[in-house]
Parts: sequence; structure tokens; C-alpha cells
Amino acid sequence: MSASAPTESLTPPRVLLTHHLRQLKLPTVLREYEKVALEAARDGQDHVRYLLRLVELELIDRERRMVERRIRAARFPAIKSFDTFDFTAIPSLNKPLVLELARSEYVVARENIIALGNSGTGKTHVCLALGLAACQRGLSVAFTTAAGLVHQLMEARDEKRLLRLQAQLSTVKLLIIDELGYVPLSQTGAELLFEVFSQRHERGSTIVTSNLPFDEWTSVFGNQRLTGALLDRLTHHVHILEMNGESYRLKQSKARHRKEPASSAEPLVNPETGEITPT
Repeated sequence: MSASAPTESLTPPRVLLTHHLRQLKLPTVLREYEKVALEAARDGQDHVRYLLRLVELELIDRERRMVERRIRAARFPAIKSFDTFDFTAIPSLNKPLVLELARSEYVVARENIIALGNSGTGKTHVCLALGLAACQRGLSVAFTTAAGLVHQLMEARDEKRLLRLQAQLSTVKLLIIDELGYVPLSQTGAELLFEVFSQRHERGSTIVTSNLPFDEWTSVFGNQRLTGALLDRLTHHVHILEMNGESYRLKQSKARHRKEPASSAEPLVNPETGEITPT
């Protein structure tokens, strides 16, 4: 063999294949190609079907990883879906509308959702499930509470990075703002939050949950004119979910207590031996 022969010719094919697949960032093909080759040989498949199966596996795995990245980027406090939501517990909720919204077409149309209802009726569960559905359909999502978002905005303003944060918030496809109305906002905080809604108007979708009806939002923002301008933008293209009723969490807690066996207040005593039997 000539001394000038390429080094690659001396390298075992499997080593080279592993190197090339890593360079091309095809981890699923690297992991599965030998197993799929054995299956193809067993089933008498030609090389085209063999390659097709490998590429399909890579695409499926790549989409799964992308969904996982979108979910991590959304910073959901918990992963919730409609599979675990009890629609019968909240009769006021329009189930067909919610399931239609789970298709995430409202995000593409840049429409908003407002979920209104008293505490514990599942508003956060619904918006988390809608956020998860959007992630699964390839859309960018960000989750925050109203108080948490205002804190981020004020901190960013103090550190002179407010414009960068506002740009990030305006470009995300779906912004979920939970618990609006639980904490009154300062004048500065209200103005910064209004600016977020204003920048997203007809540019992206926003989901807001609140325990207050619209006519009480002034108590949160502290300014009737600002509240009116906010509602004008937020309700321009909106789906409203009414979620009033008995607390979902309280109902679950009562159900658990009913299932717990009642314990006797006094220990049992064997009349013949005098021994005490623990209860």
C-alpha cells in the first residue's frame, strides 16, 4: 500500500460511520441503524425501505426533542393536559370550545383567551393544558404569573435591560399570564404590564386567568383609563372561558376525606386478657 494512501481507508467502516453520523447530528440513526438493518434483512426489505425507516425514526425523535425543548423553555410550573381535567366539576365551562382551542389555531390567528372564575376552579390547569398543546404543535410558549411578570419587568428596568425583555415577550407565539387580580399592582408595575399587552396586540396570542370580573380590574391596575385601554386591546379578538363554581381543589379534598376510614377515639380492650389493641 502506498504511503500516501488516505488515513480513512485504514479506519474500520463502523468507526467512520459513527463519526459521520455524529458530525451530521443524527443520533437516532446512529443508535438504530444496526437493529433496523437486521429487521430489514429479516423482512426482505430493499435499501430504500431500510433508509426510509431510519429517516422516519430520526424525524420522530427530533420532533420529540423539539417539543421537550419548547416545554422546558415555557417554564410551566407543572405539566397538565386535558386528559386529567374533570370538565363535569365546572359546568359553566364550555367544553367544546376548550377542546377546539386545544387545536391551537387561535395562536396562529393571534387571538386571546381570558379565563375568569373564582379560586380553585381549574383556570391554571386549563391554561397549562392549552400551553402544552401549543408546544406540541410547534409553537413557542412562555408561562408566568402576573405578579411574577411585573417583578421581572421592574427588575429589568432597574438593570437597563427592559427593551431586551420586552422584545422577548413580544416575539413568543403564546404568552400565558396566570393569576391576574390576586395581587394589586403599583402604578409603575401596571404601566409596564400594560406595555406588554400593547406590544403583543395583534402580534401574538395571550392567555390571561383572573379571579375578578372585568368591572373589578380597575382595583388591580389602579387607573380606570389604563384598565379600559388594556381591556380594549385584550378583548379585541378573544375567547372568554367562564369558570365559576365550587372550588375544584376543595371538592377533591372533601372526596379524599370521605374515603379515609374513621378511627375510633378509644383503644379496644380484650375483656378476657385486659390487653389493649391499637386502633
